[in-house]
Amino acid sequence: MSRREELAAALTALRQRICDACAAAERPESEVRLLAVTKTFPAADVGLLVDLGLAEFGESRDQEAAPKAAELAELRPAARIRWEMVGRLQRNKARSVARWADVVQSVDSLRLADALARAACERRVPLRVLVQASLDGDPGRGGCPPVELDALVERVAAADGLVLAGVMGLAPLWGEPAPAFEVLARMAERLRRDHPDAVELSAGMSGDLEIAIAHGSTCVRVGTALLGGRPLASS
Repeated sequence: MSRREELAAALTALRQRICDACAAAERPESEVRLLAVTKTFPAADVGLLVDLGLAEFGESRDQEAAPKAAELAELRPAARIRWEMVGRLQRNKARSVARWADVVQSVDSLRLADALARAACERRVPLRVLVQASLDGDPGRGGCPPVELDALVERVAAADGLVLAGVMGLAPLWGEPAPAFEVLARMAERLRRDHPDAVELSAGMSGDLEIAIAHGSTCVRVGTALLGGRPLASS
């Protein structure tokens, strides 16, 4: 089986999972978008996914994403691609990320929001931002503590060059994801009351997307179920 055939089969199965999850949650499938997380996979794979109809891709590391985005622009010059940063982001990478990313989903501090706002001044269009809420209290996984989330939301909403798009969260590594997604859904509901255009709720990955959709996710970030196991990092 060719790589294109592998990806096509995986994409068909993944779309069926999303369709079934939306039906079970009594939600229209149009409310949930698929973000293909392509970290560690080559631009050639991303090009094949473009050929299969995808146009939104997530990356976790600036040093990998920036050259990959440039390579894909050469491989598929006519394609209209949207790149999203979904991994932890250091402030000193804000300017570089603002050059290739259309969306940053992992804004978790006032200082990072300020750095992105400064970097976004060099863009032709505003940078869309999701605030990342910590759902497990693990500082190693990023995320803003819930008690600090309101201040972060207001900082992003007031920043020139940024557009507040919604909230993102990662389920805890241990335990059931449903309680965490329920908390995130309440955060998203409160956010939308104060900022009606910030409708994005990014939650759910390969192993828990059905649970996330049941709790209102509008964006599932899927890598393994689409592209397979991650290649081993080079030493």
